[in-house]
Amino acid sequence: MKIKDIIRGPLGLAITMVMICGFIFPVVVTGVGQGAFNYEANGSLATLSNTTVGSYLVGQSTDSPYLFHIRADSASGIDPDITVANASMQAHRIHNETGISMAYFNRQINNDTKFTMFFFGTGYVNALTLNLHLIRHYHKSISQYGRMYRNVTAS
Repeated sequence: MKIKDIIRGPLGLAITMVMICGFIFPVVVTGVGQGAFNYEANGSLATLSNTTVGSYLVGQSTDSPYLFHIRADSASGIDPDITVANASMQAHRIHNETGISMAYFNRQINNDTKFTMFFFGTGYVNALTLNLHLIRHYHKSISQYGRMYRNVTAS
């Protein structure tokens, strides 16, 4: 048996697997992702005044007393969602800092609440969504939002 015959099988398998795993599979998965889940596949970007300020899928940490904070104790540290109870507690803090009515906060929290299992499970709210509502409607009351969103002006 020649060395050429011994190498041909494993080399052919290696080349085939590189083609499948390195080229064909990634192209198919990317195509399906872009076709079926275009918004999510491209990062679910949040914009303010035509400027990208974050992603609804990744939590952004802020120390501003005028904005909602993400959960620091989440496993990854970048969970964008907070529980409804946590949002309500933070709404009281923001209300005390800005004077924005609690009725506004309660309405926004209720409108944006989602559940882990349809209507069962724990209710949660995306902190970035709540912060963008605040900035769009009350940007004059929230004087320090520019530090987090790089001086983007609300339109």
